[in-house]
Amino acid sequence: MRNTARITTAALAVTALTLGLGACGSGSDDSGKADPNATLTVAATPTPQGEILTYVKDHLAKKAGLKLEVKEFTDYVTPNTAVQQGEVDANYFQHKPYLDDFNKKNGTDIVPVPGGTVHLEPLGIYSKSLKKLDGLTQGATVALPNDTTNEARALKLLEANGVLKLKQGAGYDATPKDVTSNPKGLKFKELEAAQLPRSLGDVDAAVINGNYALEAHLSPAKDALAAESAKNNPYANFLAVKKGDETDPRVKKLATLLTSPEVKKYIEDKYQGAVVPAF
Repeated sequence: MRNTARITTAALAVTALTLGLGACGSGSDDSGKADPNATLTVAATPTPQGEILTYVKDHLAKKAGLKLEVKEFTDYVTPNTAVQQGEVDANYFQHKPYLDDFNKKNGTDIVPVPGGTVHLEPLGIYSKSLKKLDGLTQGATVALPNDTTNEARALKLLEANGVLKLKQGAGYDATPKDVTSNPKGLKFKELEAAQLPRSLGDVDAAVINGNYALEAHLSPAKDALAAESAKNNPYANFLAVKKGDETDPRVKKLATLLTSPEVKKYIEDKYQGAVVPAF
């Protein structure tokens, strides 16, 4: 009986917390529909997503009748859990392979907003000691992002540049175990994506996500030994919400603003190829 009581109390507490978070984050009225005049709160990583959202907030949102609040996070997990729990209304930080993997592993139901694909941050290979990628020596250490899809993405970039070969059919969940040819006997150091720029002093090279490269004042266009091509790239970032919120008029309005000519020009002018419009 004691255990049953504890479970019941805990369940009620979780239910109450969930309801409270939902009311806070969604701007919903008593009928469950979003208030089109409420502030839309969006989670984002600081660079470039937070900067792009801030541009929209400062230059486009008021004229469009949108109240926008930007909450910045420095990791790739919290923006999704915050959306799922209703702490924020939407997020802007990820690509589809990452979202699919996150939903599968966490039982979440976050979806891209139709028409909300905004930009691509080319993944790059960086080094403090090398001028060219073929300068990697026997047994060199290469740091990789440790989340599933970005690690696979990093390995595919190394493969595309002749550093290694992956087994045939290796997909968005490839790991170093899928490497079938490693002529230089490279060692791989798997790190949280945000730590990769700081690792450059300790490894021979690192494959770094575009947003963290930018924060470290590294440009895929200028500083990378090799970088992804934007052509037919599945890793473009988009606006995402919890399933069912795609029709929120505020979300639809933001998706339109994020894919406007003004934002395209802002991205091209500010990032000079380090971030590429994907619309």
